[in-house]
Amino acid sequence: MTLKNKKILIIIGGGIAAYKSLDLIRLLKKNHVEVRTILTKSGREFVTPLSLSTLTKSKTFENIFDSESEAEIDHIALSRWADIILVIPTTANFMSKLSLGKAEDLATTVLLAADKDIILVPAMNVRMWLHKATQSNLKILQDFGYLFIGPEKGEMACGEFGEGKMSSPRQIFSYLKNYFDKKNIVKERNLKALVTAGPTREYIDPIRYISNESSGKQGYEIAIALSKLGIKTTLITGPSKLAPPKGIKVKKIISADEMLNEVKKTLPVDLAVCTAAVADFKPAEKSKNKIKKKKLNFKSINFIKNSDILDFLSKNNRNRPQIVAGFSAETKNVIKNSTQKMKDKNCDLIFANDVSKKEIGFNSDFNKVSMIDQKGNIKILPKNKKSFIANKIAQILLDKLFDDRNIN
Repeated sequence: MTLKNKKILIIIGGGIAAYKSLDLIRLLKKNHVEVRTILTKSGREFVTPLSLSTLTKSKTFENIFDSESEAEIDHIALSRWADIILVIPTTANFMSKLSLGKAEDLATTVLLAADKDIILVPAMNVRMWLHKATQSNLKILQDFGYLFIGPEKGEMACGEFGEGKMSSPRQIFSYLKNYFDKKNIVKERNLKALVTAGPTREYIDPIRYISNESSGKQGYEIAIALSKLGIKTTLITGPSKLAPPKGIKVKKIISADEMLNEVKKTLPVDLAVCTAAVADFKPAEKSKNKIKKKKLNFKSINFIKNSDILDFLSKNNRNRPQIVAGFSAETKNVIKNSTQKMKDKNCDLIFANDVSKKEIGFNSDFNKVSMIDQKGNIKILPKNKKSFIANKIAQILLDKLFDDRNIN
């Protein structure tokens, strides 16, 4: 895989590390990448439009209203032209602007109007990077979907040492190559995934049912994140108030049996992620009519086990997905119980979360999960919005799929 003919829009920020953008452009052009640049007002203090235009063999854009491009809306045209957008260096001030959604110049307007992935390459003093305001902005931008390269630890222009040093042009180039390699492989292999989400309802009669508090939020976000990676994704969801995600095939079900049937119809897939809170049991019999209170004997309702969808997928010898991941909603002994669940089901990964805590449990917009693999390794994804957690999980799953298939 190569970067040949890829289109990269580079926004030059106002920091001493801006001069490294010239080396990156040389490296990209050497590998036949089409490059266009936007030079910010502060970036102009460190590099010139002439040097950028000479290297890119293209016009350097600076102003949102350009008399030489009256027929072209640059902030739209540039973002649509690019395959990816890179901001180098990304200063603390620029991160602050983006976290507030500002569109006060060509650079910020392009980023706000972009429909492509945006990569930020931070460079600043270690204290600025570690400041609570910058770290807060980092979380906001990650939740917005911005990608980050670095920063690294090292000696800075100011003479101090620590985290905040901009990644080198070689490191940035390697990241870009890996990014496009994965995109190409996903497209060429036509990778597919299924995600189960939400609760199920097990009816006692036409009115009464057994269910749980699952909103489906985490599963919906994972389906969206996988789809953004180019994976053809099917979302199989129980009753939820959430709007169906655009561009994703959605299958709506009510009961656990219906969910299992749709899962079977969706196979084969490369990835399966079971986030649904499937009811463990159901009434042995469902009354055709509403059971009157006088006739309702609470001691006589018999229950039977529901089919275990995660177990079915993990032990399906015929159509087993390459990677099967499950979710384990626990209220105590979270790691212990989840590890045992992974072993019992024979899934590849389990994502454990503590639903006893309302701020990260059912119906919350936030989550905190512990990823456990078959080797017993545990990786904690700290509390963050479920959309951010979903992006991390999607990348973990894709990386594992590539590792297991020995894709380079």
